[in-house]
Amino acid sequence: MAPIGCFPRGFPPVNPWAILGCVALYFAILLGIAGWTGRRADQAGYFLGNRQSPWYIVAFGLIGDSLSGVTFISVPGQVGTQRCGYLQVVFGYVLGYLIIARILLPLYYRLQLTSIYSYLGTRFGRESELTGAGFFLLSRVLGSAARLYLAAGVFQTFVFDPLGVPFWASVTGILALILVYTWRGGIKTLVWTDSLQSAFLVLGVVLSVVLVARALGLGPAGVVDRITGSPLSQVFFWDWRAPSYFWKQLLSGAAIAVVMTGLDQNNMQKTLSCRTLQESQRNLYSFAIILVAVNACFLALGVLLYEYTTAQGLSVPAATDQLFPQLALRQLGGAAALVFVLGLTAATFNSADSVLTTLTTSFCIDFLGFERRADLTPGQQTRWRHGAHFAFAVILLAAILIFRSLNQGAVIELVLNLAGYTYGPLLGLFGLGLFTRIRVGGPAVPLVCLTVPILCGLLATRAPQWLGGYRFGFELLILNGLLVAGGLATLARQPESPLAPSSSTK
Repeated sequence: MAPIGCFPRGFPPVNPWAILGCVALYFAILLGIAGWTGRRADQAGYFLGNRQSPWYIVAFGLIGDSLSGVTFISVPGQVGTQRCGYLQVVFGYVLGYLIIARILLPLYYRLQLTSIYSYLGTRFGRESELTGAGFFLLSRVLGSAARLYLAAGVFQTFVFDPLGVPFWASVTGILALILVYTWRGGIKTLVWTDSLQSAFLVLGVVLSVVLVARALGLGPAGVVDRITGSPLSQVFFWDWRAPSYFWKQLLSGAAIAVVMTGLDQNNMQKTLSCRTLQESQRNLYSFAIILVAVNACFLALGVLLYEYTTAQGLSVPAATDQLFPQLALRQLGGAAALVFVLGLTAATFNSADSVLTTLTTSFCIDFLGFERRADLTPGQQTRWRHGAHFAFAVILLAAILIFRSLNQGAVIELVLNLAGYTYGPLLGLFGLGLFTRIRVGGPAVPLVCLTVPILCGLLATRAPQWLGGYRFGFELLILNGLLVAGGLATLARQPESPLAPSSSTK
C-alpha cells in the first residue's frame, strides 16, 4: 500500500470505529436478508433459486458482480494514464451481452443446465467438462482472492491497523461473515443481497461525484464543462499499434463479456435462475445499459479526482489505485469517507460472496456429479455441498494470506492477468462446440488447453520485437480461443454431434 502520508490531511481522519460500525450495520442487513430467503432453501434453491428469480432484480444485482472492489478503486485511478479509453471496452461489453442473450442463453435453457460446463461434457466428453470446470475454478479462486486482497488492504490500512487488528484476523472475519449469509440460501439469497449491494455501489459512486464536485465548487453544468474540457476525458483512440486502439478494445470487450459472463459459472448462475429464457434475455439487455452508465460515472469520477488533485496542488500517488481511497479517506471529509467505505464494501463483497456459491456449484455438479449420482441421498448431497462451500472459503483465505506474505503488487497484477488467460480455452471449447460439428475428446483436450495459453504468453512478450512494435491488449484473449479451437479441430475424431448448433439455439 502507498504510504498514507503522501497527501496532506485536509480533514481529521475518520474514526475507524465509525467506519466499522457502518460496515457492521451493513452486514446485519445482509444477514437479515439471508435469514429470510434461506428459510426453505433446498438444493434447487441453492443452485438456481428454484428458477424463480425476478429478472429485474437479477439485472440490477449483476452490477456488483461485474464491478469488483478492484474496479471501484482502480478505474478512477487509471484515468490518469489511460484517460477514458476504458469506455471503449465497455461498449464492447454491450456487443458481447447481445451475443450471450441470442446464442448462449437459448442453449443453456434448452438443456436445463445447472453448471454450464455440463454442456462440454455432453458435447465432447467427460475430459472436456472437467477441463472447462477446472479452468473456471482456477481462474475464479486466483482472481477473487486477488481482488479481495486488494480491497481488504484498503480496509486494513484505514480501519483495522489503527485498531490493532492483524490482517489475518480481519480477512478471516470478512470471509466468515460471507460464509454465514451464503451458507443455506446460495443463489436464492444472493439474488437479493447482490441487488442491495449493487444499490450501495451505485449510490457510492454517484455520491462521490457529487462530493468531489462540491469540493471543486462546481454545480451540475460546471461538472459537465470541467469533465468535457479535460484532456483526460478522451474516449476514442486510433493508433492501431497501441493496446488502446478502438477496434481492439471494442472487439476485445465483446470477447471478454462472452467469456467472463456467458462462459463463466459465476455470472451465468444467477442469470439462469430467471423464470424463462425471455426474462433472462431481458435481464441481460437491461444490465448492459446500466453497466455503460455506471462505468461512465466511474470515469467521470476519475477525471474529477485528478482535477481536484491539480487544483489542490497535491501529488498523485505512485500507485494510482490509491488516489480515490486516499482522497476520500484523508482529504474530502467524513461524508466522502463513509460513502467510499460503503461503496467499496458493496463492490468487494458482492463479487466475493457469489464466487463461494458458484465454485461450490461447479465442484458439486462437474466434479462430484450430483446430477448423475443416484447413490447420494439429499442429505448426503447437502453435507457434501456444505463441505465444499467451507473448503473454498478456506482456500480463498489461504490464497489471500499468500499474497500478503509476498507483499508485492506485481504479483497481484500477474495473477489478474493470468486469470484472463484461463478464459481462452473456454472460448475455444464453447466456440468449437457451438459453431462446428467436430467432436474431440480424451487427454488431447486438457493438453491443448494448457499449452495454448503458454504460447500466447510468449507471443505477447515477444510481439513488439516480432511484429514491428505491435503490442497485444485484450485481443490476445480472442487469439487464445482461436488457437485452442484450431488445435482441437486438428485432433477431431468424428464429424457429427447430437448437440451441433441448430436454429433453435441461435
